[in-house]
Order: sequence, then structure tokens, then C-alpha cells
Amino acid sequence: MALSVLAPPGGADAAAAPSPRRRIGAVALVLLLPGLLYLTLFFLVPFVSLLLTSFGVNDPGQYGAFFYGFEWQNYVDVISAYWPQFLRSFWYALLATVFALLISYPIAYFIGVRLRDRPLWRNLLLVLVIAPFFISFLLRTFAWKQILSDEGPVVSTLQVIGLLGPQAHLTGTGFAVVFGLTYNFIPFMTLPLFASLDRLDTRLLEAGNDLYAGPVSTFFRVTLPLSIPGVVSGTLLTFIPAAGDYVNASQAFLGSASTAMVGNVIQSKFLITVNYPQAAALSILLMAVIVVIVGVYVRRSGTDDLL
Repeated sequence: MALSVLAPPGGADAAAAPSPRRRIGAVALVLLLPGLLYLTLFFLVPFVSLLLTSFGVNDPGQYGAFFYGFEWQNYVDVISAYWPQFLRSFWYALLATVFALLISYPIAYFIGVRLRDRPLWRNLLLVLVIAPFFISFLLRTFAWKQILSDEGPVVSTLQVIGLLGPQAHLTGTGFAVVFGLTYNFIPFMTLPLFASLDRLDTRLLEAGNDLYAGPVSTFFRVTLPLSIPGVVSGTLLTFIPAAGDYVNASQAFLGSASTAMVGNVIQSKFLITVNYPQAAALSILLMAVIVVIVGVYVRRSGTDDLL
């Protein structure tokens, strides 16, 4: 009698059947398996290879060849030789991120809030925001090189109105590099901001007006705090690729030798001077510094769920 009371409902078949939680766990594992394999093959394996290469030793007997070792000196050499390019990269990326935020926020606010009741104009402006993605990154940057060249309309106009001297130029300067970074990454900033502002409850703005808050006070107390997730996402999507960019600062586009970023050094080490261990060490250092900066930034902004 006691055994029958303690037996699970449904008899032995019910006891042997797997629980729903186990079935859900197995299904989740099967669904995650392709993504895990993809990350293993195309992220983890290349990262480990890059890390091992960064400790490699160049073969003096064969140009471009190296053998695996444990050479810490590679990191010491690249830090001592290329710290100015590191600082310049993060400075340019920070300036481009700030300028992109200042430009993109009004655009995203206008599309996401002011045009909420006008879907036709809203969709049209969204298409214009993402339209640059349909053109090659290189072509867009090269077009700005032509526009900002000494013979281009911008320099000629600035010289006529006296803002530039007759021998001054824009290409090959830090201004041109930051301008190119800002222009190319504005869509990466605008879209997350739009996604955040699109969910903004406009009744909160009306409540701020009813409580005698001015437009500026309403923005800083209501709109901006509610759009912080979009701001953080947009700044990360802009700062991270901008810090590693090597196209805009290249001498073939908007930069010069004096504006070289760490991405240009890595490209040169991989493709021109062919020093794979130092190139890999620079890449690992760049990733490590970006991870630290992003981690601190996200923690301080209070959006830990983005990590």
C-alpha cells in the first residue's frame, strides 16, 4: 500500500519519461550548436592563432617567415615604437564618436519622435540614413578625398572667404581623418538612437510640459535618460570600429604619415614589411584596450545588460 502511494502518477512509464525541462534543454542545445560551431571556427580558432603568432619569433634566414615561440619582447617593442599611433587612434575615434552623436541625435529624434504620425516621411528619411550602406566604404571615402582636395570646392570656397590660407589644405590632416570617420559611422550611431527614441512614450514629454518644465529641462530629465541604451549602443558601434579603422587615415585616402592610426601600422606589418608577430601583437593589444574601455564605459553608464 505504501509503495503504491509513493509511486509516481502514470506508473513506470511516467517515471522513465524525460522531464519537459530536459527536453527544452536538449532542444536549446541543438539550436545553439550551429552558432557555437560558427563562433569556434571563425572567432575562437583565428583568435588563438593570432595570439600564438603574437609570441612568434621572426626567422632571420627567410623574409616574412617566423616560428612559434614565447617572445614577450614583441609586445614591448610595439608599445615602445607605436604608442603615438595608439593614442592617436583612440583620440580620433573619441572625437568621431562625439561628433557623430551630436549629429545623429537630432536626426534620430526628429525621425523617431516628431515624424511618428507621418510614416511616409519617416520611412523616406530612414532610407536616406541607411542609403550610404549601398555604396562601398572605400568609394565613399575616396569621394570625400576628391571633395576635400586642394582643387576641390571646399578648399576653394574656404580660401575665397579667408578661412584658409593659399597654401593650406585639408586632406592629410587630422581634421580630414576625423571628418571621414564621423561621416562613415553616422548610420551606426543613428539607427540605435532611432530604435531607442522610437519606443519613447511621448506622454512623458507632455507630462513634463504640464509640470512647467521647459524644453531643455524636459530633454535632460526625460528624453535623454530614457534614450541612454541607444546612446550607449550607438557610441559602441561607432567607437570600436573607428579605433581600428585604417582606411580614412591611409595616405591613399584622407590621411598622411602624420595621421597614421594603429590600424595603418597593423596593415603595414601584415602586407608591406611582413612582420607577422608584431602585427599580431598590435592586434591583440588593440583588442585588449578596446575591451577594457568598453567594459568600464558600459559599467559606468549603468547598462551592464549590453555586455
